[in-house]
Amino acid sequence: MSSLTLKKKPARVIPGFHLSLGYTMLYVSLLVLLPLAMIFIQTMSLSWAEFVTIITDPRAVASYKLSFGTALAAGLLNVVFGTIIAWVLVRYHFPFKRIIDGLVDLPFALPTAVAGIALTSLYAPNGWIGQFFDFKIAFTPLGIIIALTFIGLPFVVRTVQPVLQNISTEVEEASASLGASRLQTVIKIIFPELAPAILTGFSLAFARALGEYGSVVFIAGNMPMKTEITPLIIMTKLEQYDYAGATSIAAVMLITSFVLLFTINLIQWLANRRFVH
Repeated sequence: MSSLTLKKKPARVIPGFHLSLGYTMLYVSLLVLLPLAMIFIQTMSLSWAEFVTIITDPRAVASYKLSFGTALAAGLLNVVFGTIIAWVLVRYHFPFKRIIDGLVDLPFALPTAVAGIALTSLYAPNGWIGQFFDFKIAFTPLGIIIALTFIGLPFVVRTVQPVLQNISTEVEEASASLGASRLQTVIKIIFPELAPAILTGFSLAFARALGEYGSVVFIAGNMPMKTEITPLIIMTKLEQYDYAGATSIAAVMLITSFVLLFTINLIQWLANRRFVH
């Protein structure tokens, strides 16, 4: 009798684990796994030689380098400036703070095509900002990085902001009273707490930038081998009814993105174990 009592599982406060797990698996399967599987199913209509020819085309390879390079640069810029913005919004009080806080979310709500037109108008050679530079910003990779930074900024700010709010200023004051300099306080007290959130924000901004199309297509200029991003090549092939070619390039982007995001999540998991626990 005593052994039966020991084996009895504790009652859950909220029952329904199996039902909720079933809904979760069904939802993920219908909205994520099944659409992604269709990419590979469509690609399988090609022979291996045709598939390799399409994905190794010099124009496609140039677009891979541009898409991943600009997404990485935009993600790193958002890590630096997104963390600074989150710090200012949490630690200081100043006029119009709530308005600025709300503006951070604007890239979420703004249609990406509108953002692309607005950024192109600003950074074109005859634009309000572009006219002051001796080099071109719009229609170059630099313009693409600006557009991707714009759409990725909220991911870093909104990820870091709640963590900063949970770090009490008394911790910083205690560190200073024990003789630590400002730099030591940032490196040894604040950064370990922020590191997992920063990595999460970076991975979200990076993933968002990889698939961005609407805001980039206007400011990129879309010159083959120079400023043509991979989503534009996929869209071009779809317009030409080359569905197998489009899904082949999409499969390359999907697999590469998955590997990169898996690596970032692994680093984030290691950071959680190193700094949080």
